[in-house]
Amino acid sequence: MKFQTICTIITVLLLPHHALSHGGRTNSEGCHNNRKTGDYHCHNTGKSSTRTKTSSSNQYDRKSWPHWVDTDEDCQNTRTEILIRDSTTSVKFKRNRGCNVSWGQWVGPYTGQVFTKASDIDIDHIVPLSHAHKTGGAGWSRSRKRQFANDPENLLAVDDSTNQAKGGKGPARWKPPLKSYWCGYATEVSAKFNPSKSRYHT
Repeated sequence: MKFQTICTIITVLLLPHHALSHGGRTNSEGCHNNRKTGDYHCHNTGKSSTRTKTSSSNQYDRKSWPHWVDTDEDCQNTRTEILIRDSTTSVKFKRNRGCNVSWGQWVGPYTGQVFTKASDIDIDHIVPLSHAHKTGGAGWSRSRKRQFANDPENLLAVDDSTNQAKGGKGPARWKPPLKSYWCGYATEVSAKFNPSKSRYHT
């Protein structure tokens, strides 16, 4: 009972976040995962172009947070590495080149559902990038933002539909469909709520 109370307090104290999901379908910024390559990219739409023209250093711009990068230049970007990490079986690669994952087995932490196609999986930022921006990240260097956007400790392989439903909402506005994970989710967000970590070098 005491444990549940602690989880409830954590959930209530956390403020809602306002970030856009990056699912298989195009989101309101014109961004999505390419189901053929597994890459995440954005299309230039009229809406995003207008937003870019009117943006300032105090406004969140997802393009300022480079993600799904290949830091060690082994052809596996962050998305691929998280898919490999979170798969409960050995993964299969497209064209057997070892770069892009096509198949595996992922148990969605938010739903408990099992997925085997990589194209059905999104990589979720537990703490959305927009929240990091609002809590001190706006003044970070591009390199520091890049590190945070690709931090494996803040990433989970989840199904695209649930990721899109979550969007940028935190525990105060969204809870995983799997009730047994409510407390775990609130605790994880609480632990990562302040992105100001010393290991993100300027």
